[in-house]
Amino acid sequence: MNPSTTVHSPLRLYGRSGELALLDELSGRLRDGCGSTLVITGAPGLGRSALARHAVGNQREGTVLHTRAAPAEALLPYSGLHALLCSAPGPLPGPADDVTRAGTAPTALLELLRTLGSHGPLLLCVDDAHAWDRDSRIALGFAARRLTPRDHAAVLLTATDDPGGGDAFTGLPRLRLGPLDDTATGALIDRLTEGRADPLVRDELRREAAGNPGLLTALAARLTPDQLAGHAPLPHPLPGAERILDAYAARAEALPPDTRLLLLLAAAAEEHEPEGAGADAALLLRAARLAGVDPDRLLPAERAGALHSDGTRVRFTHPLLRTAVLRRAPLPRRRAAHRLLAAALDGPHLTLPRLVQRACAAGGYDPFLADALAGAATAPRPHTDRATALARAAELTADETLRGVRFSAAAENAWLDGEPGRARALLARVRAVPASGRAHHVRGLIALCDGPVADARESLLAAAALLAADDADRSTAALLAAADAAWAMGDPHGYADALARVPAAVADAPDPARSPCTATDPRAERDGPDGREALGRYVAGMRAVFAGRTREGHALLRECAEASGRAEDPAVLLRSAAAALVVGDVDAACRAGARALAAVRVHGPRVLLPPALEHLAYGELRAGRHARARVHALEGLRAARELGRRNSAAHLHAVLALTASLEGDAEACAEHAAAAGSTAAAHGLAQAASLAVWAVARTDLAAGRCAEAAARLRPLVVPGPRRGHFAIMMLAVPCFVEAAVLAGRTDGTAVAVEEFGAWAASTADPLAPAQLARCRALVAPPEEAAARYEEALAHHERAGGDFERARTLLLYGQWLRRRRRTREARGPLRDALVAFERCGARGWAERAGGELRAAGEAVAGDFGSGPLDRLTPQQRRIAHHVAEGATNREVALRLSVSTRTVDHHLRNVFALLGVRSRTELARLLERSGA
Repeated sequence: MNPSTTVHSPLRLYGRSGELALLDELSGRLRDGCGSTLVITGAPGLGRSALARHAVGNQREGTVLHTRAAPAEALLPYSGLHALLCSAPGPLPGPADDVTRAGTAPTALLELLRTLGSHGPLLLCVDDAHAWDRDSRIALGFAARRLTPRDHAAVLLTATDDPGGGDAFTGLPRLRLGPLDDTATGALIDRLTEGRADPLVRDELRREAAGNPGLLTALAARLTPDQLAGHAPLPHPLPGAERILDAYAARAEALPPDTRLLLLLAAAAEEHEPEGAGADAALLLRAARLAGVDPDRLLPAERAGALHSDGTRVRFTHPLLRTAVLRRAPLPRRRAAHRLLAAALDGPHLTLPRLVQRACAAGGYDPFLADALAGAATAPRPHTDRATALARAAELTADETLRGVRFSAAAENAWLDGEPGRARALLARVRAVPASGRAHHVRGLIALCDGPVADARESLLAAAALLAADDADRSTAALLAAADAAWAMGDPHGYADALARVPAAVADAPDPARSPCTATDPRAERDGPDGREALGRYVAGMRAVFAGRTREGHALLRECAEASGRAEDPAVLLRSAAAALVVGDVDAACRAGARALAAVRVHGPRVLLPPALEHLAYGELRAGRHARARVHALEGLRAARELGRRNSAAHLHAVLALTASLEGDAEACAEHAAAAGSTAAAHGLAQAASLAVWAVARTDLAAGRCAEAAARLRPLVVPGPRRGHFAIMMLAVPCFVEAAVLAGRTDGTAVAVEEFGAWAASTADPLAPAQLARCRALVAPPEEAAARYEEALAHHERAGGDFERARTLLLYGQWLRRRRRTREARGPLRDALVAFERCGARGWAERAGGELRAAGEAVAGDFGSGPLDRLTPQQRRIAHHVAEGATNREVALRLSVSTRTVDHHLRNVFALLGVRSRTELARLLERSGA
């Protein structure tokens, strides 16, 4: 036993804000003279002891009894208890001999705590209480249950999930610790590695630790600086997990031998299943019968809480328990389990999983089994299964070059399945020098999704050169992906250069066996003649556009959109959507984006889900359907985070910033723009950065901060070294011209309007003529401005688009009012106000309402008289979710914002609506029908 005499400042505990708040409440109650009891339970390594130290560190006065339990056999009930006592800051009241004479009856500890509590607040903290002997645990539970607030004593216990004789603590308030979420895990990794860990290393640490902070700390401590930085290969498995895995394995060792065998079979069967899927119960049943074991022998493991079954799947309660069962089993026993599973996988439809289990049982290189696995992986199967089969085939392959090719193929399939961390880990096992072109291709695709796009472009160009002789289709795919990287960078010359390297034959009839349109799925058999034609038109059309032959290029891109009408490959459809946006046919872009999203959801691959949602959200934004754009962007953002596509997440944050700028939610706009800008700066995403700046400027413009808006937009649209992305700058010109003219700083506006006019003449965007006329009205002399505004409104009548039409009406009414034509100004301003309200553009509606009041007309409230009408759109969304019973964390996940943002908005909601609790908020909304 180790008495504690000094309380050290506790380390920061990541992801435990709720638990810390509960302990602080316990400490506060104790300082107020009230006692309470809490049992903290959790698996080894989850931070029970750290929380106990935090609770002890909170005690600035009174008495602390702190014990770290020793092995049970070393304990006698309360014998030498005085050796376990410490005080903070002064000595304990009463002589220590009184403690020894307290006796061994269950009431002895209770009387001791009451005696000590009578001298001042008392905290009894017992860490690892499960290690006490049975009599001591009973006495501890007895005392904890019978302490009352007037005893001025609190009891804090920590124990495992199954404390061994848990009846001693039954009925006591319990706090069960769970694993850390991804955000807390990432923050802890940054702290442990000082932010220097390579993305591959971060992913591997996160996967191996499974949210266990103690295990994560141990794993990170055993890696060398070169391994952390990604300069040296990681050991497999990672060292440092022994102590915690041994603690998990001890739970299994206490079970009967037959039960342990079934646990091992379950762990081996689940090894190659998707995370959380569990093992096939029917497979376990067949394997158990082959081993001569009664399947009912699994029941002791269920009763012990090791696993649970729903009749079809068997799942371990924690992934670390499964890892411990598998890794702690002797190698011969583990191979025997895999052989049993292979024998149980009988039937032609089970060829691939049977071969995988046989590979796990193999003891060395086996070229015949490796070839069989690689051959089985060529058939249409889920990408995760193909990745597993190819990785096992690589492990059985002696030839280093072929081994590297198979690991690269496995990595490609892991990436297609939306597992970039697994893909990086597989690429790290490629030892062939030089690495195959396929390895560079996959590495470039991963960087394009989640890394500096300049690096991605160079890797993809290198891959294209290496693959050109032996794999022309994949070489073309790499070139098109390199062009995508250059587009994201805002490098038109790099984009044109990558397209120029695409073989000329691709523009005529690309090979349907490979779908190089986005370098995604090499099995895109769904392409067909329409898809081939669409891709050819896309390549030829973009070449023409970037060569300055705009009319010819747009004609080819329109043919691309038409040719994809019956295509089912989502990659082809996404190219079609991009072609339609370049031409300016936003309706066609939305149709192609919606079809691409449907195809991804039906056929996959999963990795295309975020870009499909991104394309659709951006098309809807261009079409003026902002509410739909926000819904799809939020879904895309969740998918991008789940699949490790930070670059897609940055673009989706930018779309959400633009929708927030329309709705008048300045805080949400700033938060999304900052998130987009952070990744954009690190990864060189010029397009996302330009969109984010445009969104913030549009918020400034809606709020009347015209000078600030003009200052933000001027570098984006005026020629110079800081000019914005080539595909975005024309879209931002109308906002710049408006902001600059209203701010009285018109330098650069004439050039911008001239360039916008040239662009409007070549695009099919129906809003462009109206926006051009509006820009010309802003810079025109007074005698011409009214005619230009009328021309713009006439274009709006033909094009639709409430938001842009309302902006033109607002500017026209504002121009009329400032020329003292107030009676004429009221009509356009009134129409603008109604249109902005219909769009949900609160900030713009407030600006229109202010102009209408200045024109002498009363405004009867911006949105009505309901309780939510005083709130911003983001505040209304949060209020609705909270009223439905969602926690702040759940609301943050739904809206893709931080918990702190939800807390801030909710406090403002309570203040604005005059409510004091979530219950009152729900009742208020229910009464109002909101």
